[in-house]
Amino acid sequence: MKNKLILIVEDEEDILELLEYTLQKAGFETIGCLNINPVLNQILDEEKVDLILMDRNLPGVDGATFVNELKSKGYNNPVIYVTAKDKDEDILEGFENHADDYITKPFNLKELVARVKAVLKRTSKDIEILKVRDIIYKANNKRFYIEDEPIELTHLEHDLLLEFIKNKDILLSREHLLNSVWEDSFDKKLKTVNVAIKRLKAKIDPYSKKQYIKSIRGEGYIFC
Repeated sequence: MKNKLILIVEDEEDILELLEYTLQKAGFETIGCLNINPVLNQILDEEKVDLILMDRNLPGVDGATFVNELKSKGYNNPVIYVTAKDKDEDILEGFENHADDYITKPFNLKELVARVKAVLKRTSKDIEILKVRDIIYKANNKRFYIEDEPIELTHLEHDLLLEFIKNKDILLSREHLLNSVWEDSFDKKLKTVNVAIKRLKAKIDPYSKKQYIKSIRGEGYIFC
């Protein structure tokens, strides 16, 4: 099976080389670009790009603006912003502009690889079964099970648990969960996340001696 192809757009050459080396060592193929000029040709080329790592501070353009152009031309695979723009409004803006994840500089290389793998796993169209401890997700009927017994979940709880199980052991912020799980019609407030997770925990934790969802004060949640 062909390795996943990652397109990296980063205008700092030393960071670009480090990202390429790290991802290649992790088993990915990479294409590196120091600016946006060659990117469109790569996207429209026959060689399929599975995921883009996109800086936002690029010469003459915000990476998020350029991603919108890519999406308009038919690129539908995931995008992760890797950027020094780390204010809350920057992160929210990133998720509003097609981010599947948002990583701020400086970053931990092992965490970056883990998050690339998590996004690829989460967005894969080939997932059949996912399992974390006693919880099993079957894609054929879109149901969760514990010890072969189906878990009765609302539509929102289903999407929330699926987001967690696809991102096992990765810290997910409340902002990430709001933008990944909640539909535009929902009341998108941070306290909404807390209430939904409390209800979800009440349904899955009684089956286990160890809680599945851990709250990290001021940062978010980890599913493990």
